[in-house]
Amino acid sequence: MKTNKSLIVALITTFVGISYPVVRAEEVKTPVKEEQKETPKPYKLDTCLVSDEKLGEMGEPFVFIHEGQEIKMCCKMCKPKFDKEPAKYLKKLEGK
Repeated sequence: MKTNKSLIVALITTFVGISYPVVRAEEVKTPVKEEQKETPKPYKLDTCLVSDEKLGEMGEPFVFIHEGQEIKMCCKMCKPKFDKEPAKYLKKLEGK
């Protein structure tokens, strides 16, 4: 009986190994989005795009990229306001 169990385990292990090959981390290629390839336009204001507070007064600014433009905010709490009306806030960057 022990021999049959050992044989079954060996067969299952063999089939699992064939069905699920090991993939090394260096073989996995993560696709890069087009916008990540380009350098974003720098943020040229010294104030938060949403609240107009001076950057750095509330700690480290919250920074992200929106459609190829670097955006800086005084805090993460301003992001939902920006997301509701990005065009309104992006107008502040025109001509800068």
